[in-house]
Amino acid sequence: MSGFRSGFVAIVGRPNTGKSTLVNALVGSKIVITSPHPNTTRRAIRGILNGPDFQAILVDTPGIHKPKTLLGHRLNAVVEQSMDSVDVIVMCLPADESSGAGDDFLIQEITKYPKAKKIAVITKTDLVSKTVLAAKLAGIVALAKQFTWHEIVPVSAAIHDQVDLLSDLIGKSLPPGPEFYPAGMLSDQSQDQWICELIREAALRDAREELPHSITVTIDELTQREGSEEKPFFDIHATIHVERDSQRAILLGHQGERLKDIGMRARADIERILAARVYLGLHIKVSKDWQRNPKLLERLGFSDQ
Repeated sequence: MSGFRSGFVAIVGRPNTGKSTLVNALVGSKIVITSPHPNTTRRAIRGILNGPDFQAILVDTPGIHKPKTLLGHRLNAVVEQSMDSVDVIVMCLPADESSGAGDDFLIQEITKYPKAKKIAVITKTDLVSKTVLAAKLAGIVALAKQFTWHEIVPVSAAIHDQVDLLSDLIGKSLPPGPEFYPAGMLSDQSQDQWICELIREAALRDAREELPHSITVTIDELTQREGSEEKPFFDIHATIHVERDSQRAILLGHQGERLKDIGMRARADIERILAARVYLGLHIKVSKDWQRNPKLLERLGFSDQ
């Protein structure tokens, strides 16, 4: 296709800087779960941004952070792998927070990729005044000591302010290339992965303290009922893994009420995604200290590769 551009775009930033919300806004559909808890994203999830004359593969990465567990080390490795061979690096810096050591560390990391164009995105601009935003802009220019930002764009994904502008700038920053995916495709996540994420998002709601980081989900069974071809009906059985008995009790709730609530919220999202009716059976399992156990991490899908 003459004049068409395509390439890979890494979305990076400290935990909880609005990366996943930005990816969802750019793609125009919810393809990544969000929550107020840092490190909600645990995998390099690829969203597909289709423009009139470009296709950008957006890699939503876990937030770079000081790891406390083996899982934390693997999440940081995901970020490093995601930035290899990308054409554009988009760094998210929230307007309502001061830059600090985490941003300095990430700047040093992206400096290692001189060929990638670097776009600074000031996120959550709807939360600050114009005066605060102007000061943030000046500070971001000073952050990059060994390179010059290709673009600096203030954005509010929450109210879709300047999201289209950012989309156009990303498209113009890509090299000439073909479509990697069909134009209507929004993500390369498998159906199982997305269902697990929707269940985890429902479980994360109102979760406190260490519990959010201790939750992961696996699919035990996903089948379509016989005779439901015209009006699809799926049976899904999934396990929510936690690390301690006390966490299991929190998720279960009094007489199982909280688990029931998680199931209802997740089922509604899954039915919308699958455009089908769903029976969702949830089970909670204590997988002791899974974040620190190499064998359990492998079994739960967190490879060290």
